[in-house]
Amino acid sequence: MPTMKTTNLLAALIGAQCVPLLAQAQVTPPPTEAAAPTAVVVTGSRIARTSLEGPSAVTVLTGEDITRQGYKNVFDALNNQVQNSGFVQGADYGNTFTPSANTISLRGLGPNHTLILLNGRRLADFPIAYEGTVNFTNLANIPSNIVERIEILSGGASAIYGSDAIAGVVNIILKNKAEGFDVNVKAGTTSRGGAGDRRVQFTGGQQFGKLNTVFSLELSERDPLSSLQRDFMSARSGTPTNILSRKNLDTGKFIDPGQACADVADFYGGSTIRYTAKAGSYCASPKVGTHHWTVQTRNRSKNGFASATYQFDEDTTFFADLLVGRNDTANNTRGPSWTSASTSNSYFLNRNTGNYEVWTRYVAPEEMGGVGRYDRTWKDEAVAASLGVRGYLGNGWKYEAGYSASWYESKAKVPRALANIDSFFLGPRLGTDPDGVAIFAPDPARLTRRITPGEFDTITGQAESDDESWTHTLSASANGKLYDLPAGPLQLAAVVEAGRQGFTNTPDARINAGYFNLASRSDVTEGTRSRYAAGAELNIPLLTTLTATLAGRYDRYEFAERSNGKFTYNGGLEFRPRKDLLVRANYATSFRAPDMNYIYKARGTGYYSSTTDYYRCAVAGQPIADCEFADKSPGSDYVQYGSRDLKPEQGKSYGAGVVWSPSSSFDISADYWNIKIDDLVRNLDPDQLLRDESACRLGQLDIGSFLCADTISRITRYADNAPDKAGEIKEIRVNPINAAKESVSGFDISAKYALRTASYGTFTVRGNYTKTLTRRSQQFAGDEVADQLHALDSSDWPDKLGTSVNWNVGKLSTTLFATRYGKIPNSAQTGYITPTTLVNASAVYRFTDRLTVSLIVNNLFNKVKSDPSGGWPYYPIGNYNPLGRVGWVELNYHFGS
Repeated sequence: MPTMKTTNLLAALIGAQCVPLLAQAQVTPPPTEAAAPTAVVVTGSRIARTSLEGPSAVTVLTGEDITRQGYKNVFDALNNQVQNSGFVQGADYGNTFTPSANTISLRGLGPNHTLILLNGRRLADFPIAYEGTVNFTNLANIPSNIVERIEILSGGASAIYGSDAIAGVVNIILKNKAEGFDVNVKAGTTSRGGAGDRRVQFTGGQQFGKLNTVFSLELSERDPLSSLQRDFMSARSGTPTNILSRKNLDTGKFIDPGQACADVADFYGGSTIRYTAKAGSYCASPKVGTHHWTVQTRNRSKNGFASATYQFDEDTTFFADLLVGRNDTANNTRGPSWTSASTSNSYFLNRNTGNYEVWTRYVAPEEMGGVGRYDRTWKDEAVAASLGVRGYLGNGWKYEAGYSASWYESKAKVPRALANIDSFFLGPRLGTDPDGVAIFAPDPARLTRRITPGEFDTITGQAESDDESWTHTLSASANGKLYDLPAGPLQLAAVVEAGRQGFTNTPDARINAGYFNLASRSDVTEGTRSRYAAGAELNIPLLTTLTATLAGRYDRYEFAERSNGKFTYNGGLEFRPRKDLLVRANYATSFRAPDMNYIYKARGTGYYSSTTDYYRCAVAGQPIADCEFADKSPGSDYVQYGSRDLKPEQGKSYGAGVVWSPSSSFDISADYWNIKIDDLVRNLDPDQLLRDESACRLGQLDIGSFLCADTISRITRYADNAPDKAGEIKEIRVNPINAAKESVSGFDISAKYALRTASYGTFTVRGNYTKTLTRRSQQFAGDEVADQLHALDSSDWPDKLGTSVNWNVGKLSTTLFATRYGKIPNSAQTGYITPTTLVNASAVYRFTDRLTVSLIVNNLFNKVKSDPSGGWPYYPIGNYNPLGRVGWVELNYHFGS
């Protein structure tokens, strides 16, 4: 697809205010004499119903809830829902493949098993695979003030929506009506300092006869937070980082640096010291990593939405909408460093000394002109559009036909050392010795001399990548009454779909041309696939108190000169012995077509965010918390291969529950759920490979077993007698397989109580709780089934509780919202971190009918969870954040009617 500029996108957005909306709700039927409950479509069905409760539990989060409960945006709201129990590497995780994206993992089954919809339509995948492996949907670019509600369906729904709906479905439904205009301004910061953010939103809409329009514009920015801005993680304990050294490989000793360390004592904030180890002395600092670690990414975003509907006549309505977004993100996860001859064996023959040597040099922020000179940056642009027509066919039948398209582009700039960096420090290459080792005659003063910003520019550059993804869908659906049964009308919904999607990952061509100081190649990865689907759904009133639903769908995918077809079905029962009581049950099959990244990846290379060499730690007798080979960041290099022979994953889910609603002031529900996935596609876990390798080499596992043979063959190490990097990991080879299985089960409880008083307003108490009962996985058939729920290498939440108390009185509304997170393993995987409760508070005061002022405080008690077990950064990264208390002031002013 052609590249779109932000100015063009915004121009298209403004023009689209005259175009119609793709709405999730069904067309409102012509008025009748008797008022009846409004029928709406709820996620998980295409048949309108008068009750939100059906055979499967659906959680509804309104736009007002997002503000009241202190959520910063749509992602923050979804991330804090109790069903989202899975650990994910988000934008603030640090050294990750996708630092400009955020996603969720319902039931801990991974972001690729949760289907994200916008107004019931699919969005393009984020063009870069999560953890370099699986495709997912980014939850950015959706202005929170235009959200009507978010519906979260747990369990399989492929019989309604097709691929991906295994763990559940999240449907973000945007507003389709607005009167007047609203300006919203929000700004805040942390009480510990740093990480401030600001946001401006402009929203409105108007009716022009038969034309109804809605629009929203949002501008936001947030400041980065460095690990230096939090005292507890501003320096690493243990062995400091080697920033300047010479090592004689013939003796295994460092060459004395003389006065060099004193000359660079101001580097890294004055933390550079002369450090003496068993192998000798070198210049080092405990603050190298902390200078180059962004705890919160810098982000600037521009998002816009426009929609409209045009009622052509009583039976026909045209609709369209357009969502556009631009995100600029920056973070810093490592500083510029150099090791001699790093693209070969990392050592050279010094003609001046006659020794084989390794030289190491970091370029400090004080030399290059500041830490920001080595930031990684991303420029993301996204577009989602849809248009079509809906209306009535007669006899109460409704139809909808439409086209939707979504496109995403992410352009990254990553700083890299240039190919001339060896000659900068070592002088000209003088040839090679008989073993192919490079020969130099370097001047030691060149290593210790300060580098100027101008010189830094001559040895570093930026590798630029361009990644795109897109999807197109044509769909048509109809629903209505087939005929009347004794207990009520038999209703049918049918849908047909055809679509095509694709992606392209284009690395910098200069990498393969030898422009950068890199040894591995980086090739273009791209692919497309087409899909076709047809499905039907029935709502069958068996008795006046018993209703059944039945749905089936066939999906066919064509890709890489192959095709796969899959039929899925689901069924549900609703038993209402009394008006206030519902007993429900459901069963569903589901599937996921193999991730396109898994299919088309010819050969992927990269490095893990961090790795721990358990074998070397054990041999050295060092505990993981203090081991010099633990949690090394960046981690080991990997090689990943794809497979065009992958089969679809197959899922099954079932559940049962009860809902009791004795009055409009009180309701409670309890549901059991169980989800299983067979033929699970998964790359082998590198951390588990390294743990198993250690156990195999140390005799804790049978070295002759298939597991040990396969594991050891996947990990390549430098020879134990190598002059440099002896015994270190050279690379880890992984690939996707269909062999894995996974299952998870648990229960949800939800309750609400409202107390309405004449003098003191209304008090509303809500609570939602999720408990995982079992979580099991199996990598290969015949392997022992692993208990992941109690495994010390699982960072998923075993249980999660969300409670809120809201008080509305007069012009004031206050909310106290608390989330309790269950225990998780510590980073050393030797024990558990205790459960933690975080509290948010908000107060909204309506000064006039037009002006509203809000005060929002997240993490009211300023908690930062500590976890020193695995060493720096001393908190459970990914599960908690180190921001502490955050406060905002928000003003909203309404213009017009």
